[in-house]
Amino acid sequence: MKQFMDAEFLLETKTASKLFHEYAKNAPIIDYHCHISPKEIAENKHFKNITEVWLSGDHYKWRYMRSCGVEEKYITGNASDKEKFLKWAECLSKAIGNPLYHWSHLELQRYFGYDKPLSLKTAEEAWEVTEKILNRPDMGAKDIIKKSNVKLICTTDDPVDSLEYHKMIKEDASFDVKVLPAWRPDKAMNMEKPDFTDYINKLSDVSNVTISSFEDLINALKVRMDFFEKNGCTVSDHGFEYMMYAPSDAKEIDDIFTRRMSGKNVTDDEMLKYKFAFITALCKEYVSRNWVMQLHYGCKRDNNVRRYKELGPDTGFDCINDHTPSYELTNFLNYVEENGGLPKTILYSLNPADNAAIGTIIGCFQDSSAVAKIQQGSAWWFNDHKIGMESQILSLASLGNLSGFVGMLTDSRSFLSYTRHEYFRRILCNIIGNLVENGEYPCDFDLLSQIVKDISYNNCVTYFNFPVDKC
Repeated sequence: MKQFMDAEFLLETKTASKLFHEYAKNAPIIDYHCHISPKEIAENKHFKNITEVWLSGDHYKWRYMRSCGVEEKYITGNASDKEKFLKWAECLSKAIGNPLYHWSHLELQRYFGYDKPLSLKTAEEAWEVTEKILNRPDMGAKDIIKKSNVKLICTTDDPVDSLEYHKMIKEDASFDVKVLPAWRPDKAMNMEKPDFTDYINKLSDVSNVTISSFEDLINALKVRMDFFEKNGCTVSDHGFEYMMYAPSDAKEIDDIFTRRMSGKNVTDDEMLKYKFAFITALCKEYVSRNWVMQLHYGCKRDNNVRRYKELGPDTGFDCINDHTPSYELTNFLNYVEENGGLPKTILYSLNPADNAAIGTIIGCFQDSSAVAKIQQGSAWWFNDHKIGMESQILSLASLGNLSGFVGMLTDSRSFLSYTRHEYFRRILCNIIGNLVENGEYPCDFDLLSQIVKDISYNNCVTYFNFPVDKC
């Protein structure tokens, strides 16, 4: 029997162990998509206790606690931080097979040196150990990032953002980790939202462009893209329910936009045409600026309307959407390719059933402008567990170029979640190690070490054109 989460955790062979410990383990981290706060980084936020850094805003944990029948007051309610932690410890002790069990214990081990399984029996001790360490002066947000061997972070930022905190971070000579903005213009696209017109007016003010037409909107966004680019941005990100194919002409799109801005009704089909026009217009800008476009889709959000009204978005009431038509996705990609060319693009579907479809689709649009120019993104959200990561890696290896993969991201709001990169790297090395030990790939560590280091780190540097050195 193997020891619980020891040095050989998830590593089944000698080859996997060598690949991880000698090549993957100490490779730096690039977190090219996350939701941590640049304000908290700039201010080097210190967390009073483990609940603040672990449970605040973490809908993964909230969903699991609800599944354990925990009262909401211990989740998002007014229970004390310690009471919430004790409830979480009780729930976690039963989370067999859930990635939260592995993530939580990796974080306890790496940041707090705490190796015992967390349960009600150990919760008081764990609370005291973590509180003592978190209250040290060298455990602020910046310190945690540096201890994690992170070289570069891309936050998620709205076009109207001032990026003031990114500027503050850049001016701190004592902090050598690059924190760059990533462009997320969903609010300018989602015209079904009740605050859409207010947002467009705010964008007009910030860009100093009067927005009275769709063309004006795109011009205002170009102004803001110039601003983001000056602040180091090379990455965009978009969230869709699914990737639609709904071409129209400029006159119809302008009519849809102006009607919505005047408060008139717009049909669902017209909204799809607007969103299609919106994203395809921005694709041309991404090509000209050599930006990477990330497309996240396949999520059905806010399903429990009563709880959504009570707690708001991003509180644990979203699910996988099975309406992710590859027919429309391929038509979308082909349209962009024929009308200005595709930017470097990463496709993330929340539906794991789409792995093979994406693996075949990306092969239709590769070219010599970049290695693996069109990528399948890493296992995302409901899939970033052992089975999900293995499935995505094996599918990509079977149908595409695994060696060109840009690897893992955290997609997280927590400063302790960098251990997810370790989790991914252990799984990656185990898969490759098994291929070698089964005689399916030669035991050539010159080749193997390069593949592992590239997927763990180097491919990100090249693909995103990030201003950091390779390892």
